[in-house]
Amino acid sequence: MPLELLLIGVWRLRWRVISLAAALLLLGGSLVMLWPRQYVAEAVVAPAETTGLAASTLIQGGLVMPGGLLDTRAGGNFAIYLANLRSPEAVAMLARDTRILDDLTLLKRNGVTGRLRVLAGIPPGPADLDDLDRWLDRNLGVTQSLATVTTSLAIAHPDRATALDILRRLHAFGEARVRESLDDLARRRVAALEARIAAERDVFMRNPMYELLAQHQRAGVIAAADEAVAARLVSAPSVGLWPSLPNRPLLLLLLGVTVPLACLLLAACRVLLFGVPAEPERRRAGARAARPALARKREE
Repeated sequence: MPLELLLIGVWRLRWRVISLAAALLLLGGSLVMLWPRQYVAEAVVAPAETTGLAASTLIQGGLVMPGGLLDTRAGGNFAIYLANLRSPEAVAMLARDTRILDDLTLLKRNGVTGRLRVLAGIPPGPADLDDLDRWLDRNLGVTQSLATVTTSLAIAHPDRATALDILRRLHAFGEARVRESLDDLARRRVAALEARIAAERDVFMRNPMYELLAQHQRAGVIAAADEAVAARLVSAPSVGLWPSLPNRPLLLLLLGVTVPLACLLLAACRVLLFGVPAEPERRRAGARAARPALARKREE
């Protein structure tokens, strides 16, 4: 189809396009404005290995793994820290120390599916650990910076204080888990070396064992004394004074741009599939009535 005919067909459908776009904008804007808003608690962390006096650096004795300068993925204790944030143990900690299960139960009952189930006579049950696990996986954001080694942590919740409390607890839990694993590893190795030294009679074999024992004792002391073993807080957990999720101005702007374009595309597809629509009858009658008057003007 020539472009001229396509434009004529779209122009003849302009009022339908405008009506459809206005209806979609009204519907989408209403949904955006009525959607419940949430507070977002944020924190910026960095791997503890980025400092020369970090616990892991002192434990390793300055050993640098090959390829660490080229690999941007999280590694070492920091990777274990990030994995612990979404672990089943973290879910159990939140269920034990916070009221998040009660909040999820209210969300389940007040949601669309929950109200439909209540109307159907099948009320939803209380939230369990599986619901909390899915909520944490959906609402906890971990974003690594492309320019630096820092990583941003974010958690969204309708209550401002609860969002900040959950993020603080998750950070403390991840640090504690890494510290416990390092301390347990050092203790078991120290116990094994002490037992081996007590049974060893050769002095030439005992001297290297004493050096190895001193290294693991130092590692245990450093892991117990250092404040940040896996992740250093670059920016402490904080939350804004106003809810920021969803971003209403951005969503409304996107609706104002995409909805008219989508309606124009639908009108063009309609013209390409079914041809140019006929001109309205009133316009054709007006054009016929105007032709004799134009002819008389030309004769005069």
